[in-house]
Amino acid sequence: MMFRNAALFLLLASPAAAFLAPSTSSTKTTTSSLNIVQDEDTAVMDKVKEVWSTTTKKKRIAGNTAEFDSIVTSRFPGAITNLELETKVIQKLVDNGFSSENTLLATSLCADEVARVLEDDFVKVFGNNFNLGGLSGFPFAGNTGFGAMSGHIPDGGKCLVIYGPHVGVAKDGTVGKVERAGIELIDTCCGSAIAASNYLKGITDGGAKITMSLQQFTDFQQGAVQELILPHGKRLADAENRMIELPYAIYESQDILMGDIIDAGCAGIKEGGLALLGGIQINTAPDTMDYFHPLRFDYMDSDGNIVEDWLPTLTQ
Repeated sequence: MMFRNAALFLLLASPAAAFLAPSTSSTKTTTSSLNIVQDEDTAVMDKVKEVWSTTTKKKRIAGNTAEFDSIVTSRFPGAITNLELETKVIQKLVDNGFSSENTLLATSLCADEVARVLEDDFVKVFGNNFNLGGLSGFPFAGNTGFGAMSGHIPDGGKCLVIYGPHVGVAKDGTVGKVERAGIELIDTCCGSAIAASNYLKGITDGGAKITMSLQQFTDFQQGAVQELILPHGKRLADAENRMIELPYAIYESQDILMGDIIDAGCAGIKEGGLALLGGIQINTAPDTMDYFHPLRFDYMDSDGNIVEDWLPTLTQ
């Protein structure tokens, strides 16, 4: 909480605040064939400051009252704002040699446009991402996609993989709903996860049968999501709040899949290794900050072995 308050203070303070102060160094920008932004003179952390200095970001910070922060964190203990997440994650990466020039960003996040907010922030720092994900954030690109992504990591370079499901929290605290720009209706979020949850509830309540929708290629991903959360039927049925428990159940399935994919494709990881950030995106209204509950932040070597657990840097 102290970090969050300090960060918000810096961003809401006068234009002379250090966090918002523009870099005085000259910048020469080049772009690689992978469209990885290469700013020869601009520090990576300066890019984070630039991301959070826009009018849109300042509006979201200003709308993030202590009351709303309490609403989110009481439902998702351990959640931190995207501002805090991005600042801590990127600082840790910079301290360990990650840069815009030597790092490829890969993401496995839901197809929903609200899931792009976090992704776009990291893109502005590290350049265009390789997309591994699909509905609900499952890594549907699989072994083939991970293998292709690994081949795009700069020679001798590093990779940052961000993955996980997402969930909405409306201003009134309702979990599984979120306000969207230009839409009066408070919409479901994540729609894919909730549809899969309803499918599973129909089975556990005894009123429906397991379908073979996985084989219907016109809705292949949703069919897969439904089958992949089947092991969590009792857990969700017993949950005090099904909508809060749902993203954690989905995350566990995704974490297993991501681990299997990395195990199968670790030979393609370059010498610089791989940083793996997993957790739950918490999407909110357009005029408040999104949150993230970090559940994994590992550094792996080029053989896919976990060298160091960096999660404490995000949770302390």
